[in-house]
Amino acid sequence: MNEALRQESRRLEQSWTRHSAQMLETYLVADVEDPRINVQSLLTRHFLIFALSGRHFEMADAELRFAACLNWILRFAKENPDVDAMAGVRHALQCGADNAEGVELPHFLRATYRALSAGAEGGAAPDYVSAALEGVAFDGRRPRLPASVLDTFMDLWRTVLSSETSPARRVLEPACGSANDYRFLEACGLASRVDYTGFDLCEHNVRNARKLFPRAHFEVGNVFEIAAGDRSYDHSFVHDLFEHLSPEGIRAAAKELCRVTRRSLCLHFFNMDEIDAHVVRPVEEYHWNTLSLDRMTELFAEEGFNGRGYHIGTYLRRRVGCEHTHNPRAYTLILGASTPAADRAR
Repeated sequence: MNEALRQESRRLEQSWTRHSAQMLETYLVADVEDPRINVQSLLTRHFLIFALSGRHFEMADAELRFAACLNWILRFAKENPDVDAMAGVRHALQCGADNAEGVELPHFLRATYRALSAGAEGGAAPDYVSAALEGVAFDGRRPRLPASVLDTFMDLWRTVLSSETSPARRVLEPACGSANDYRFLEACGLASRVDYTGFDLCEHNVRNARKLFPRAHFEVGNVFEIAAGDRSYDHSFVHDLFEHLSPEGIRAAAKELCRVTRRSLCLHFFNMDEIDAHVVRPVEEYHWNTLSLDRMTELFAEEGFNGRGYHIGTYLRRRVGCEHTHNPRAYTLILGASTPAADRAR
């Protein structure tokens, strides 16, 4: 690691260690960022489930509908912070109406409600739409969905995965935070089926993660210089990292991530666009860039990983019929090694 990257590492570390451990433990795990209903977190789990089993589960599509419905209910509750408004939506759904007091009820919400009521939704899911509408609570004007509803697919996946017998794969998560996504790998039964390592530059985050999951492997680490041998991990995933790096840091992180990964990558971005070049924006100790989909795809292709990029809004619209997403610049890349794993391990 050169001096410029060392200095960047120090600035990144400072930007996170200035926050309390308590704040970091609850950061990015609530509201639309709650990994139980955040579509990119769902895609991480579906990526790992497919990597382990080699097959697509219909329940993955059902979970996307679940996330779309609960995010719609959450947004409606923010705009209409009143239990009577929630009851009005449920009554309209029960009556088969397409609106509640003039508020349009999207087709995917109505269709999912009908399927749940008829017991026709994937994975034998309970009627989480009614449960969410009945159970939403308000702290002032801020809505909270019931934990029992949010956990719906954690319970369903745990049952499904209990019968899977595939061998464990080694999985790496750089910038793991305070086990932000790992806590739901644990909840859905995935954690016991992978050999997981998570690392973070911020010691507060690592302490939080170890406190929450003392048997899991969390360490302080740097994506510019990953403490692992070549092709040490079968699969790697990362959330919302590259936008915060310098152009040199982006290249270094991509190179290191590809160096230590044998099979496939799942990369999530919160600020990406279909533009010709990155828009680089230094902000205090780090960056807040808008990344180019084409340039990031090319960068990973140069390191031997190819695949597809998904605009999350478009993905939701095509798979579920949902026209709304809280972040119109969210993208995910699913990339596989372009050479056989056996060759890459040599």
